[in-house]
Formats: sequence, C-alpha cells, structure tokens
Amino acid sequence: MSNFINRRSAVTGLVAAAIGPLWSATARGSAIARGASTARTVTAADAAALEVLDDTARNLLQLFPESATSLGVDRGTDARLRRRLSDRSAAGQRAIAARLRRDLAKIEAIDPKPLSHSVKTSIEVVRSAYATSLEGFALPYGDITVGGWRNTPYVVIQNVGAYLDVPRFLDSDHPIDSPPDAEAYLERLRQYPLQLDGELERVRAARDMGLIPPAFLLDKTLAQLKLSAKSASEGGVLVDSLLRRTQGMRGQWERDARAIVTGEVIPALNRQINEIEAARKSATDDAGMWARPHGEQFYRWALKASTTTSMTPDEVHALGFEELERLHSQMDVIMRGLGFNSGSVGERMQAIAKDPRYQFAEGDAGRAEIMAFIDARLRWIRKQMPRAFHALVDPNMEVKRLPPEEEPGAPTAYGGAGSIDGRIPGKFWINLRTTGLHSRFALADLAFHESIPGHIWQGEYTHEMPRIRQLLAFNAYSEGWALYAQQLADELGAYENDPVGRLGYLQAISFRACRLVVDTGIHAKRWTREQGVRFFVERNGSNPLEVASEVDRYCSWPGQACGYKVGHSEINRQRDLARSKLGARFDVRDFNDTVLRGGNVPLDVLGSNVAEYVGSSSSD
Repeated sequence: MSNFINRRSAVTGLVAAAIGPLWSATARGSAIARGASTARTVTAADAAALEVLDDTARNLLQLFPESATSLGVDRGTDARLRRRLSDRSAAGQRAIAARLRRDLAKIEAIDPKPLSHSVKTSIEVVRSAYATSLEGFALPYGDITVGGWRNTPYVVIQNVGAYLDVPRFLDSDHPIDSPPDAEAYLERLRQYPLQLDGELERVRAARDMGLIPPAFLLDKTLAQLKLSAKSASEGGVLVDSLLRRTQGMRGQWERDARAIVTGEVIPALNRQINEIEAARKSATDDAGMWARPHGEQFYRWALKASTTTSMTPDEVHALGFEELERLHSQMDVIMRGLGFNSGSVGERMQAIAKDPRYQFAEGDAGRAEIMAFIDARLRWIRKQMPRAFHALVDPNMEVKRLPPEEEPGAPTAYGGAGSIDGRIPGKFWINLRTTGLHSRFALADLAFHESIPGHIWQGEYTHEMPRIRQLLAFNAYSEGWALYAQQLADELGAYENDPVGRLGYLQAISFRACRLVVDTGIHAKRWTREQGVRFFVERNGSNPLEVASEVDRYCSWPGQACGYKVGHSEINRQRDLARSKLGARFDVRDFNDTVLRGGNVPLDVLGSNVAEYVGSSSSD
C-alpha cells in the first residue's frame, strides 16, 4: 500500500497525467475543449519510472507534511500528516539531505532511453531539483528549499521563519471540518515552539561561525517577532482561527490552544527575540553576501538555484542593463506621445506616479478601492483566456490581505494555486500596509502577474502532473511565466486604450531588469542598500515605498530576484524559435499550452519541451 492511495491506482493515475502534456498541439487542444482524456499504451519502463517518482513524492511529504495539507492529500492512510509540522532543527536538515541523496541515487539509476518524453522530463526535473538542493545543503549555513524559491543564508529574518509561516499556514491551509481536524490543529500548535527552538539552534550555530545578517534586517526582524509575541499574548490568529472554526463543535478548543500559546509558544518566541537582539549588537549595515563568511560561494549557488543556469554575477549584471535599455526605449516613445518629453525615464515616471488620478485614497477607503479594482481586472482577464490557451482551467482563488505582522517585511503581493481537491483556494496575497504601495496604472499588471494568467493560473496545471512535480518548482520558470503572463495581458489588449497603464506594465518588466542589476550589485559588487534603492527610483521611477522592502528582500534571499527576468527572456527566446521554425503553423495558444502543460521545469528542460512540441507540430 502506498502512503498516498493504493499503489496500483496511484501509478495508473500518474501515468495518465504524465503522458498527456506533450501530445500534438491540435489533438491536445480539441481533447481538452471536450473535457476528454487521451489513452495511450503505457510501457513497462514508464510504469517503473513512475513508481520511483511516486515513492520519491511520498518520501518528500514525510519531510514536509505541511505540503500534504496544502495540496489536500493528507487524508486516508496519510491522515497522520495533518497532525505534523516539519522539523526545522539541524538534525531535521541532515535528515532532509540524507533522504535526498538516497532518492537521487534511485532517480539517477533509471535508464532514460526507453522512457517517453514526458516521463523523461519528470525524471530530469527531480534530478535537477535534488542535485541543486544537495549542493545547497553542503554549504555551511542557510535555509535551503527542495525545488523551491526561498533559499536564504538566514534561518530567521524579516521574511523567513516559523514565526511567519506557521500562523499563516494554520489559519489559511489547515482545514477544520471536524473535531479530529481541530485536534490535529492543536497537535501542530504544540510542535510550533519546537520549530522555533530548532531554528534558534541553527541561528546560534551560524552566529558562532560569523554569519550575522545586516543590522537593518535584524531591526525589521525584531519588530516583527515582537509583534508576533504580542499578538500571541492576546490570543491572536493562533487561538482565534481555531475558535472561529470550531463554533458548534464540542471541546475545550480555546482553553487548550491558549494554554499552548501562553505556556510554550510565547517563551519560544522570546528566546528567538533574545538571540536576534544579541546578534544585533555586533551587526553592520553591509548588505551583501560578499561581507559574509563563504558569501561568494553561497551567492554563486543561489544564482544557480534561482536561474537554473550557470550565469555568473557579471553576466546577470550585464543582462540587466541590456534589458533596461531596450524596455526604457519603448517607454520613452509612449511618454513622448503623452507630452512627457524632458527628463530621464525615471524622472518622468515619478511625475506620473504623483498625479492624483492614478492614486488610491488613503486608509480603509483606499484599501476597498484596491480590492474593487483588482476584482474588475480579473473579471476582464478571465474572459480573454480562450484567446491565449486551448487548455483552459478555472482557478479556484481568492484575493486576501497579508497579515499585518507580515506586511512590513513582505513584497507588494504574491500568489499561488490552491489544493488539488479544490478545498483550499489559490491565494493572491496583497500587501495593504499603506495604499501608497499601489497605483492605478500598475495594479492591473500586478494582478495579472500573481493570479490570472500568472502564478495561480500556472499552478492549476501542476494538478495534472505526477505528485512529485506538484511539490517541486523552479524560480526562473515560475517567475518567468508570471512576467510572460503580464506580457500576454498586454498582447490581449489590457492597455489598448490606456497608454499610462501600458507604461505601468513596461515599468514593471523594467523593474525586474533592475533586479538583475541591484541583486548582483549588492551581493557581488559591494553596493550598499541605499545604492540599490536609489537605482530603482532614479533609473526606473519606481515607488520608494515598494523599493525599500524589495531591496531588503534581495539582501535576505540572495539571487532569488534574478530568476524573474532570466526566465522571462528564455520563454520569449523559445517562442521566437518556435515561430521561426513553424512559420504559418505557429499558434501562440499551442506554445502557451506547451509551456504550461510541460510543467514547472529548469530552463534547459523547457527548451527540450518546446523542441518536442515543434517537432510534433511540424509532422502533423
């Protein structure tokens, strides 16, 4: 018996999902439109490989039980996973690395020659993700993800740590439909202080080897940790979420939750606060990894993990300047047409941003305006999707404000798909600490990036993938797709009668080009935090309120910001290649389907998937 479901059923389901994505473009589009499935003879080699993939996914979920809940698969024989949190201690990290090594050896032992293209793709995806993660685990410090985007040298910082992740996860993803669910919530709540102390052990070990975060990040972290402790002392989301969702259920839910929070969680939070305060006494404002022990080594690995390329910091830095030049030339033409003729692109965009016509009201009234604006643009973009895709999905999603304690250290927004079974909707999280973070000429583009046809839309297609593919993601693909989604919205006419809105879109893409320059500038070229902020504001006219948190994020997640534009440029390069080879046969809907239905992949595997699509389309 599999830990997911009966193994025979599991493999059958995985085979059906795995062989579908790369059939011929015409057959794929018509079959999906009819809601049909395609049956193929499954080879013994494919079935054996999918069996290994199934085992690999099951092993990974044992290490990260929160993912089982978020995917909606913590039921049946895996119901016990709903009662567990992952181990964030040093021993837990060693266990992850050991498991990855064992499973990678099994993956590498598979002969790829007899496999179908799609199964071979899944094998290569796992191999790449595990090999790269193991390189990260071999580094002397850091919080390393497995097929994820949040790699950081700092275990607890302004945007990383259990103090942020657990309250949000318990409130948003942990379901409470019955007393056993509530008991599972309490069991996870009991493990929360163990996670905090596991992190504390690793933070202390890193400080002993000289790894101390920048002072300005520690100041933010302390403020947020203290806010978390204060919220917990008042019950906060940890108690309120359980109480709200157990109305009518018999049990001492509030009493038990409050006892855990006051007796165990708050002391653990205070222990982390004490450690961060101790580190702050010897911290400097040096922003980049160049100033940390083994920093150059960590940064080169982080760039590799984020971009799934071997680009050097100098190459990424140069690409940023090249893309800025190209994008700003387009913006200049539009601005001249609007009568903005003098000054740099950045200066002219700042002038537009100060125009009251493009600002939201302050306070709760403005927050309501922002939510209404997002709703209107999402209703429009949903109607356009048949023009961009044959393979259509219907995302189950909601737009939610970020928890206030997270907002100071968070980006302006982020989003992701919901669970496979639809019980947990996809989330478009919007930062509303101040309405000045958002403008009317840029908010639509942000919504397209995070939701439709961006992150939430893309995430829906992973539900067709083998389970391990639903757990692994590559930053350059994920964020490159979200930028490409912004481009699709423009191509579909989002700004047809709105030149200022198109400026907002181009400025947002340019923003990601700036990231290439600033991230590498901070970590490899010894830029200060202030230099990074100034570059965004002066060169791109970016919002200073947004940029300050952005640059802080680059300081805590080295390399992550570089995946966006690198991935976007590669998707467009692949589209240009496909168009040049197919000529009149090229249909952008077929290309878009291929990129999505091939799944979240490293960029070299993306090229292989597109080549397969081009070959099959040429022979149709």
